[in-house]
Amino acid sequence: MRTKLSSTIFLAILACLLWASAFVGIKIGLPYTTPLQFAGIRFFISGLIILPFCSQRKDYLRIILKNWKVVFVITLLQTFVHYSLFYTGISMVPGALGAIVVGSGPVFVAIVAHFGMPDDKMSLKKVGVILLGLAGVVLVSLERGSLSGEGKLILVGIALLILTNINSGFTNIIVAKDKDKVPPLVLSSASMIMGGVMLFLFSIPVEGLHFSPKPFEYYAALGWLSFLSAAAFSIWFTLLKRPEVKVSDLNMWKFIIPVFGAIFAWILLPDEHPDVLSIVGMVITGSSLFLLNYLNRKKINR
Repeated sequence: MRTKLSSTIFLAILACLLWASAFVGIKIGLPYTTPLQFAGIRFFISGLIILPFCSQRKDYLRIILKNWKVVFVITLLQTFVHYSLFYTGISMVPGALGAIVVGSGPVFVAIVAHFGMPDDKMSLKKVGVILLGLAGVVLVSLERGSLSGEGKLILVGIALLILTNINSGFTNIIVAKDKDKVPPLVLSSASMIMGGVMLFLFSIPVEGLHFSPKPFEYYAALGWLSFLSAAAFSIWFTLLKRPEVKVSDLNMWKFIIPVFGAIFAWILLPDEHPDVLSIVGMVITGSSLFLLNYLNRKKINR
């Protein structure tokens, strides 16, 4: 019997709150470095943080070598491809537009899960709940920055962010199908260590090397981002491997990432302030998650 602290809902919210705080951490640390190099160092440290908590430390390498195909695919998709597309795409679009496209992730995950998971089909009610949640994200994101901008560069950025969302759907399905082969902490640690190295090496010809002295806030942001990635991905991979968890339902909780990202920004960044539109969006997003849980409980009690 699971306690409330180990329940899927609590852990999903916790992981999403950690991811939401990344918006502030990235905004603080990124001015002192380049995107891909920052991401590479961040995820390499994240993988090292998880390593001592792996109960299979003695068999760590054996498990990775035995299941190298799964580990390599997750490393490639979840860390290297995902964050290469994300950082490149987000740099090409206005802030609000980027937040809307990224916030639409659960929609794309639900579509991919519909075709990739036989027990995770979309219904009209679920489609309605997902669209309601997306509407809330759009309203919150409109407050975060301008939608103005022209040119093919923005279209390329949007395309890259959509590919990021689709890629996330495929990654979630792979982890969910691989329930018993690779322990979630081993998978999280190995994919982040190797993915971090790949990102850093890829950044050298693209961005060059940047080893200049940096202020305290850079290292504070890097430390927090490394910790939250280690914790959030470990929680998420653990939840995806639970037999009763559906990929599309779990990813619905990601709608709260841009919502709490805005809240954290209001609290921690001096130039960020709430407005009526974003508050209404938060209420709509919260209502969509309430409806999802109501529908799931109703289905269980039948």
